[in-house]
Amino acid sequence: MNILSAKEIENIKKCGRVLKAALDKVALAVAPGVTASQLNQIAEDELHRLGAVPSFKNYFIPGGGTYPSSLCVSINSEVVHGLPTENKVLKEGDIVSLDLGAIFLGVCTDMAVTKPVGRIDPDLERLLAATKHALDLGIKEVKKGNRIGDISHAVQTYIETMGFSVVRDLVGHGIGTKPHTDPQIPNYGQAGRGPIIQNGMALAIEPMATNGSYQVNSDPDGWTIRTADGSYAAHFEHTVVIDNGKTFVVTA
Repeated sequence: MNILSAKEIENIKKCGRVLKAALDKVALAVAPGVTASQLNQIAEDELHRLGAVPSFKNYFIPGGGTYPSSLCVSINSEVVHGLPTENKVLKEGDIVSLDLGAIFLGVCTDMAVTKPVGRIDPDLERLLAATKHALDLGIKEVKKGNRIGDISHAVQTYIETMGFSVVRDLVGHGIGTKPHTDPQIPNYGQAGRGPIIQNGMALAIEPMATNGSYQVNSDPDGWTIRTADGSYAAHFEHTVVIDNGKTFVVTA
């Protein structure tokens, strides 16, 4: 279990502020005609300017290989891990998930937002709003003594109440001195189940929802995960830490 020291908690708060500043700058650049490659360059340049290292670039997953970029750019039916290629061009009406991780002062943070590209369909506006609010509800369950299932249940209940589906094959995770640690944090499940949330834990909570089925497939590129039915997906993420019994959203 990832229990951080007092110094690591102090540093993860600083790392969160750096990551938020970088991702905010990327999000401001979202517009029709902008390429995913351009967004990736902004993310990488801004992290380096702030003294941080992108945690996704060259990240190795057994059986998956090495991720080649700093930013994940996932458009419309792409849920997560979309490659930020030059030929991926944003257009009016798209929604785009921007997922970025940082290493700073020896610790890691992770954050994602989904942005509209120009004017979008009202149903997509509802999808984005519901997924973002589900993240807020999940964070409210991050309390010392609660269980991971309390987060999962809060996210699932709200998203499904709003008429959307929760992606089940992908999860949030612990975070700290490494980008991914235990515990896994599903976005569905029963309250009162799973590991107990403890003081010093850092968690990356990331609801993923679709306006169709929750089933997903992998693209031939080995990275991009997209909805099996072509429905659109939204993804929001924050890193939180429990410090002296209080919950801090370090990427807010």
